[in-house]
Amino acid sequence: MSFANIYLDSVKKRFLTHRLLGEKTLERLNEAQLNWQPDDGSNSIYLIIKHISGNMLSRWTDFLTSDGEKPWRNRDTEFENSQASKETIMELWNKGWDCMMQALDSLQEADLEKTVYIRTEPLSVVDAINRQLAHIPYHVGQIVYIGKMLLKEQWESLSIAKGKSGEFNKKMSERK
Repeated sequence: MSFANIYLDSVKKRFLTHRLLGEKTLERLNEAQLNWQPDDGSNSIYLIIKHISGNMLSRWTDFLTSDGEKPWRNRDTEFENSQASKETIMELWNKGWDCMMQALDSLQEADLEKTVYIRTEPLSVVDAINRQLAHIPYHVGQIVYIGKMLLKEQWESLSIAKGKSGEFNKKMSERK
């Protein structure tokens, strides 16, 4: 397997890990919690999802052939205070992720040597992917944190629970 294919496989795994973290959080929350904002200057989970979905759709639609900031995207409206049903929120979530993952799945080794544009800035395909790999998990972390704040004692860890590292490490070493 070439380095390019190893890289693309790794990127897709990292994205899917973050998609799963977000989805596990979204499953645990009700509609009111998804729309909750601590104050007017902060984003709800819904607004974060509206933003990352808009970002993914803009960046990954015609990824190799058009600027990543599409004329039909209005980024500012992604942050306007509004509310949505849980069903609408999940549709936005899936639409953005599906667009990005389909674009990643379509990339060939030679595509990694190409240049794409975001807001007219030239970027290597690898750099554009890495930008998304920094941007999307940043916002998924916000979603998880808000979910954890809202659920408090009912929160179940999505990774290794506090105080359980030794137990986890022991289980991992026993697998070998």
